[in-house]
Amino acid sequence: MTNREWLSQTVEPIVEPAMEICDPHHHLWHVPGNCYLLDEFFADINQGHNVVSTVFVECQSMYRVDGPEALRPVGEVEFANGIAAMSASGATGRTRIAAGIVGFADLTLGTDVEHVLREQMRAGGERFKGIRHATAWHPDASIHNAHTSPSEHLMQNRAFIKGLDVLGKLGLTFDAWVYHEQLPDFAELARNAPNTTIILDHFGGPLGVGPYTNQLDSVFNEWSESITNLAQCRNVFCKMGGINMKVNGYRWHKQAQPPSSDQLAETTQRYYHRAIEVFGAERCMFESNFPMDRESCSYAVLWNAFKKISASYSEEERKALLKDTAERCYSLK
Repeated sequence: MTNREWLSQTVEPIVEPAMEICDPHHHLWHVPGNCYLLDEFFADINQGHNVVSTVFVECQSMYRVDGPEALRPVGEVEFANGIAAMSASGATGRTRIAAGIVGFADLTLGTDVEHVLREQMRAGGERFKGIRHATAWHPDASIHNAHTSPSEHLMQNRAFIKGLDVLGKLGLTFDAWVYHEQLPDFAELARNAPNTTIILDHFGGPLGVGPYTNQLDSVFNEWSESITNLAQCRNVFCKMGGINMKVNGYRWHKQAQPPSSDQLAETTQRYYHRAIEVFGAERCMFESNFPMDRESCSYAVLWNAFKKISASYSEEERKALLKDTAERCYSLK
């Protein structure tokens, strides 16, 4: 059974279909035998939710094959900007795909990263918003480190911190992917760059595999303490999502049928409510993390869950969580 066949077993009416959504975190790639481009993405998002804009986030896609190593990631920005231009034509529908683009630049270049960033700014134009240099690392072999092959204490690297400062000076954002045990290091990094807008992806990566198997409550408690401390850094925003991957330990992909939105909400909502409590809706945004989270649930079911989780908040707060915070954070307006 393919993933799409498995997902098709759980179909729900769309909750509040008119509500506008900005999806601030998804990927696109072209790999032989595994393409996720406009057609595939539209097959996911065109299920009834009113997605008006999206932000593309780097995934080592379409790098240049020649030229200086440091500049090869510029190819991904060129690729995403081409997709965005196709979407902006209106030929593919109302949704502005990749209205914002988050690329990759190696921050360990220190101040020399400015040259790379300026090339990306030229390649992406006004759509280019910043970069992600993933630092997710864990010593246990059962937990995959980030695709950037980070070292253990990369966020404490002096050159990395200098590179982050360059982002702030250029008015660019920094997306961070870490695991929950790294949140104290991440908070220190954020304090060292108060003038840089920093976005924490995937709640800060609460783990549920390897040594964390069947430890969901203790992981949540540790995460909650760290996230409360992190929220004191006013330059940090929180992306709420990306918590349904295999590494998070909920094992949705092992079920005979995919979860419903009620199941997703009931199982994971404590993370959302805690993040909103400490950051405020003005610094929180729902994210799909597609197609990565598609291994566990459909796009329609996921955003139904988000809407149900946010149902107890005010209308203004819900607008922020579903659209306004993301569009403001990435300057999409």
